[in-house]
This record gives sequence, C-alpha cells and structure tokens, in this order.
Amino acid sequence: MEELKLHWCSPLDSGQQKATDAYQSGVLDFDGIVDFAREAEDLGVDSLLMGISYHMPDPLPMIGALVRATKRVKFILAYRPGLIPPTLFTQIVNTISWMSDGRIALNLVAGISPREQAYYGDFLAHDERYARSNEFLDVLHRFWNGEKPLTHHGAHYRIEEAQLGLGYKGGGRPTIYISGASGVAQDTAVRYGDCWLRYGDTPEGIAAATAPVLAKGCRAGIRMHVLARESREQAVTEMAAMMRDPDEDHRAWVTSFVAASDSQAVRNSFRLAEGAKDDWLSPYLYSGAVAYRGGPALCVVGSYDEVAAYLYEYKAAGVSEFIFSGWPTRDEMRIFYTRVAPLIRERERAGNGNAAR
Repeated sequence: MEELKLHWCSPLDSGQQKATDAYQSGVLDFDGIVDFAREAEDLGVDSLLMGISYHMPDPLPMIGALVRATKRVKFILAYRPGLIPPTLFTQIVNTISWMSDGRIALNLVAGISPREQAYYGDFLAHDERYARSNEFLDVLHRFWNGEKPLTHHGAHYRIEEAQLGLGYKGGGRPTIYISGASGVAQDTAVRYGDCWLRYGDTPEGIAAATAPVLAKGCRAGIRMHVLARESREQAVTEMAAMMRDPDEDHRAWVTSFVAASDSQAVRNSFRLAEGAKDDWLSPYLYSGAVAYRGGPALCVVGSYDEVAAYLYEYKAAGVSEFIFSGWPTRDEMRIFYTRVAPLIRERERAGNGNAAR
C-alpha cells in the first residue's frame, strides 16, 4: 500500500486561531502566508490547499506568487467551474505548472451555496452546476490530451477551434480532486477526477460511503481537523478550552448559511454533528466545532499515538489522502508533522493497522 498523502489547508486569511471565532477577513497578511508556506515545506507537508470563498482572497494570484517563494511543497487550487471559461482556466493552470515545475493540483468544487454563487452571477441549481462541471472538465481533459484545434458545442460552453501554445509542463495534467457528497459529485469524481474529496465521518461511515467510488478506481480523501497532544487528557482539555466563549453571532450566521445551502456534503456534516452524543461521534472524533466552522471542522482528538492509530483506521477503510487544519492552524501543523506524522509512517512501514486504544 502506498503512503498516506498528508496535506494541510493554508490560511488565506491570517490563520484560524480558535474553533469558535468569526472568520477573519478584510486584510491580507501575504508575508505571513509566504512564511507559513515555507515552514510547511520544511515540515514535509505534501500539498497546501488554497481554498476559495467570497470572504477570502482569490487563490489563483496567491498560488502564482507562492510557487515562486517555495521549491518543493505542492499547491491544491480550489476553484469553481463557471467563474472562468475552460480555455482560459487551462491556460492559467498550464502557466502555473511551468512557474512551479508541476507543483499544482486542482480541487474543483461545483459550489455549496446558491446565495454565494449569486454573488458571482451564477444562478444554476445544484445538479445543473455539476452538469456544467462535467462539461468544463471534459474540455480540460481534451486540452491536456493534446486535442487542437478544439471545438466544443455544449449546453454551457461553446468553443471554436481553440488552441493553446503552452501545454502542461512535461505533458499530462494536474491531479484532480472532486469535492461533494451527492451521487452526481461521486459520478463526476469517477469520470473526471483522481480523488473524491469529502468531509469526515467515523472510519466505519467512511468505508461505507467510499466503497462504490473505490470500486470504480477513484481514490478517496478526507478534509478534516486534528488536535493532538502528549496525552489524551491534555488534548481533550485543550479542545474544551478552544470551545469556551464562542462567538454566537458567528454560529447564527453559519446556521443561516447552511439553511440556504443546497450542498449534500454540508447538510450531511451538520446532521452528523447534531446526532453526536455529547459532541463526540467516537472516543476520538469531536463534532462540536462543526456548528462554527462547517464540515471540515470534524476533529480527530487524542494523544499523538491515538491520533496516528485512528487515522490509520481510515487508511484501512480505503482513504489515501487527508487535508488537515487545526487551531491555531500553524501551531497544530508543527505538532502534527513532527509528532503524529512520524508515527503514521512507522505504522505504514510495519503494516500495523491496530486501532487506537
């Protein structure tokens, strides 16, 4: 079995400091983000996810700058089909591949909120957004397969005899992650992607959900949080401290956002959290922060060894990649890659899948 890919989510604001605070926006600490990316590279982070949302800086120019400030760490660009025509998007990604020596991957997201999509002039319903995504991805694949001139007449795009002078560096194409929990999202991942990326669940829940996708040859990845400390008691105590004095106005805003969302992934994660006993889905999986941070905030909590063992259970369930975050995100990244990741690698070398105890 291949090693788990252990990615991290880069802050496009000044970095999450607490699980229950409002998002920080309105400023861009670019020097701090460059420093964060360089430390991630030194720690051995495989890739940094650069997210997209209206309250964040746009990730495209950020990645264009960050690839020139780093040498080894890769970047996963989250973007939404519909914002940029497929010819121009392919041209942009190809350009970054040359700027970065191929250190670019794509996380294509059809959109999780009709309200937010409307900010950008997009009024398509959920399934129609995925239909557009499929068309968008079909054009991208045709470009990367060397088709030129490329003509496409579809429901959402019309392209006439397109050709690009600059291909993807080294040929081929970037790795493609497809996010979403719906059946149409899974179909898109299998047809056009390399890895189906979803929010967390217990290892048993993940095994059941990913089985159909894995059977069709697509990989599975999870986006979630982690909090690891020397002992379980320390970890649980720190998680409790993280939840004190919450910003209830922010929670109300998140609740309103979720109510307006048409994303099955978002709704599933909140239903999962609401059904947890005392905010714990398992002895190691804390759901209390989901109400403030959404689906990615489902958090693996425990000692270094417990967290490593629990994450290894996901590998046994078929997961091959994780994209993690933490609070404060930079501190947790240091802890994870210096204390937990080595334990995961030890288990992989030994083939030891023993569960957390």
